[in-house]
Amino acid sequence: MALRARALYDFRSENPGEISLREHEVLSLCSEQDIEGWLEGVNSRGDRGLFPASYVQVIRAPAAEPPPPARYANLPAGDFEPLPPPAAFKPATQQAPPPAASEPFPLPPAAGYPFPLAPYGGSYQPSQGSDDDWDDDWDESSTVADELGALGSSYPDYEAAGGRASGHYCLSTRSELSLSSRSGHLAGHLAGHPHPPGSSAKSSATVSRNLNRFSTFVKSGGEAFVLGEASGFVKDGDKLCVVLGPRGPKWQENPYPFQCSIEDPTKQTKFKGMKSYIAYKLVPSHTGQQVHRRYKHFDWLYGRLAEKFPVISVPHLPEKQATGRFEEDFISKRRKGLAWWMDHMCSHPVLAQCDAFQHFLTCPSTDEKAWKQGKRKAEKDEMVGANFFLTISVPTGPGASLDLQEVESQVDGFKAFTKKMDESALQLNHTANEFARKQVTGFKKEYQKVGHSFKCLSQAFELDQQAFSAGLNQAIAFTAEAYDAIGDLFADQPRQDLDAVMDLLALYQGHLANFPDIIHVQKGALTKVKESKRHVEEGKMELQKAEGIQERCNIISFATLAEINHFHKIRVRDFKSQMQHFLEQQILFFQKVTQKLEAALHKYDSV
Repeated sequence: MALRARALYDFRSENPGEISLREHEVLSLCSEQDIEGWLEGVNSRGDRGLFPASYVQVIRAPAAEPPPPARYANLPAGDFEPLPPPAAFKPATQQAPPPAASEPFPLPPAAGYPFPLAPYGGSYQPSQGSDDDWDDDWDESSTVADELGALGSSYPDYEAAGGRASGHYCLSTRSELSLSSRSGHLAGHLAGHPHPPGSSAKSSATVSRNLNRFSTFVKSGGEAFVLGEASGFVKDGDKLCVVLGPRGPKWQENPYPFQCSIEDPTKQTKFKGMKSYIAYKLVPSHTGQQVHRRYKHFDWLYGRLAEKFPVISVPHLPEKQATGRFEEDFISKRRKGLAWWMDHMCSHPVLAQCDAFQHFLTCPSTDEKAWKQGKRKAEKDEMVGANFFLTISVPTGPGASLDLQEVESQVDGFKAFTKKMDESALQLNHTANEFARKQVTGFKKEYQKVGHSFKCLSQAFELDQQAFSAGLNQAIAFTAEAYDAIGDLFADQPRQDLDAVMDLLALYQGHLANFPDIIHVQKGALTKVKESKRHVEEGKMELQKAEGIQERCNIISFATLAEINHFHKIRVRDFKSQMQHFLEQQILFFQKVTQKLEAALHKYDSV
């Protein structure tokens, strides 16, 4: 009979290879063996993939005489040597070991786990695996080491042995099994005091790690932080404060706001003219001292900030271009894009105060040594990855806690909003680009065609030498010139209004591309909280440990909501300003067209 399981909770897939579950849904399991806390199976919709083992309950088929449970049923065959005789597992009270043979058992690295010992005084064969078998990635992904780490201090021979496991029953470090449910029982055997049959000792399960080690949640350090693995000293100047505002959590405002203009892009050379580049003049308002920066400096800064701030949307830079870099139109367009980028950087309470950004704005262009020193300091920043989350300070006290269900609802709502905004921005950008193309080519050509036709008519009328028709001929010729000028106005108009709209849309498409990763970090943290609650309900985890996971998840949630609120605040500011500018330019444009037509109309008054 095929293995089946029933979903205990809803689960929404976030990564390739995962499948979504609905509460009470019945699934078919490919195997009952879990892989780092994940099972593989097929849901009711026919989708096959991975899902958390703690989110489902295996449906056991009734049997007349069930076989005795395999003690190590989830171990792959061939990864360990045969079990010792049953006498090896007798409690110490039944067979006291000789004092001379009592020596501690060395623990293996994080991914391995020693199983019940051979009889005291027995000989232990060292593991025959080579050093290449100890993969660092899988060492870090163990779900048992956290529980048994405290035992290391009781076994000094472990460190002396270089961290290698000696003895029988050492699981390969490449095994992808989650052994946390057995850790409490096995730890008792390691100490020589197995739990009695009637013992109610609580097992010490851990929250499993993500199977996908390349997910944003893992790479950003969010998983390590939520699981309590981050440690570091946070200076006062590195703290990022989230406060409660009228619309919820928000970043604490910069006490010294400033702006920075980008002006006068100039072509410069180096290596005696062999290499050319464009330098942009930056003038920060809080220093008043101008500096010159190349695009590669902007690119370096963006890379550092994107790596350091996983829950902050660092605006994207204008795209690179291999050819035509020195053409006037390209330089002008890039300068406008960099101006938008700089405005968003200066407007963000966290990014504006970042040391790397301040170094970028204030280091003199001519001081190459100071620039390299600041660059190295930024690249050696220790408050990145999991340690970055330690720098976030959130509100405490009554009324400052977050309801995780409400947070999940807000984040889901924002996720739907960003998806719809991205689609709308893409559509508007395409429409505006097409409309601008028509204005530059089609509309100009059509209006000038009309003007040319009026001019031909005027030239035909001039063949009539009657004096009373001269005024009419001049009026028609003026009308032809008016339409020709209107065609030029159409061709020039996109520079005045539509180009600015498309520059803004490009900037926000970059922001919208950032938020799926930011949301994924928050969702990953929330998943760990749900899993820890499940362990507490099953009596596999202490409440204090689960509360620690929830507290760290709250920090990520506060930061995520603060970034969402900042995005909406800046979005309203930018689109209000840009739509006002667009309509003002449209009105001014049509006023110019109207003036041309009115001037042509008045020419007929004297005919």
